[in-house]
Amino acid sequence: MPRDFKKDEKSLYQPKDEPSVVTVGPQRFFCIKGRGNPNGPDFAERLGVLYALAYAVRMMPKSGFTPEGYEEYVVYPLEGLWDLSDEAKKDGIFRKDELVYTLMIRQPDFVNENVAARAFAAVAKKKPGELLKEAYFDTIEDGLSVQIMHHGPYDDEPASFARMNAFLDAAGYEKRTLVHREIYLSDARKTPPAKMRTILRYRIRKAV
Repeated sequence: MPRDFKKDEKSLYQPKDEPSVVTVGPQRFFCIKGRGNPNGPDFAERLGVLYALAYAVRMMPKSGFTPEGYEEYVVYPLEGLWDLSDEAKKDGIFRKDELVYTLMIRQPDFVNENVAARAFAAVAKKKPGELLKEAYFDTIEDGLSVQIMHHGPYDDEPASFARMNAFLDAAGYEKRTLVHREIYLSDARKTPPAKMRTILRYRIRKAV
């Protein structure tokens, strides 16, 4: 059986429906930054670049190269870091066209700089494009965080954020940044909005 993040890392990928604190160690990602409405074509194209890189790694043994430490695994879910442009923050008005984001797909621990470079080379051969030059490989450590499993459409997330805020106040924590992470456990193209599951996460610290 392939390694499955949902079973092997339950604390990170199967959180409760109520806010909880978790420590997130170093993780390796393919990433790409963007700006604007996520319902537009640019977002979809950036997404395509990330998945091409992720599956280039996943299929390496069938392409004649098996990285050291490789074992069969389920590809990790898409994640996103979300913020607003400086202009939108000044206006105090939420507009999807002013969203600033970093899309990412986590990679197994065996993926190092060399393996990542091979993935980039493989994708450049099959799907060359300018957006590939904007993608990069990075290690990120969120550390102490609060998370919750959000059920339902993305537009209903404010209710879950409110529960997280109340939890932080009661537990004596504060957000380190207003940028939040979303981990998409459901395929929005195939899942009815009411049944979608999204992990919402903030980096936190003890309140001063």
